Amino acid sequence: MSEKEQDKQAEEKESRDLYEWVQALVCSVLVVVLVFTFCIRLIGVDGHSMVPTLQDGDRLLVTTSLLSGEYKYGDIVIIQKGAFAGGEPIVKRVIATGGQTVDIDFETGAVYVDGALLEEDYINELTFVEEGTEFPLTVPEGSIFVMGDNRNHSSDSRDASLGTVDTRYVIGRAVFLAFPGADEATGKRDFGRIGLIGGVDA
Repeated sequence: MSEKEQDKQAEEKESRDLYEWVQALVCSVLVVVLVFTFCIRLIGVDGHSMVPTLQDGDRLLVTTSLLSGEYKYGDIVIIQKGAFAGGEPIVKRVIATGGQTVDIDFETGAVYVDGALLEEDYINELTFVEEGTEFPLTVPEGSIFVMGDNRNHSSDSRDASLGTVDTRYVIGRAVFLAFPGADEATGKRDFGRIGLIGGVDA
């Protein structure tokens, strides 16, 4: 084989390798885009309504509604509903689901679902702030009742302008804390908080 033919073969191999590399890159980017469009989203926490569970600036991996299945008590969900909160996504905890009845005693700060007192070791303080929703309240089928863990500094289903939330407004369920925001009290980031976000035992 002549030197010219060898050079030509080498050029063809380089072109083929480059094409295959570009093809693999494009496929990889496409897969990532599809996963983050239809399966997983990265969403930031804005505000302090979920303290102490979540901090302002936390970055959460969220499984979209396609993968989330039915929502249950304790799930941390991301909601986007019309003009509420300026149309921005909000992060809250599911307290009750369709068919359940929520009652709140604002004198004692106690929350009841179907007559049972919730043992809420995840909250910042008891629930004393009323926001316009009348209780007891039965959650319609296909909807959820949500509240922030920082109960007296959260706009949630107690606010009549949000009320119970149709699950079609739920973007998905938070499953993993990917990057911590700064702690409200210390101003420092606790990287030990990175990890799975679980619900609570019913």
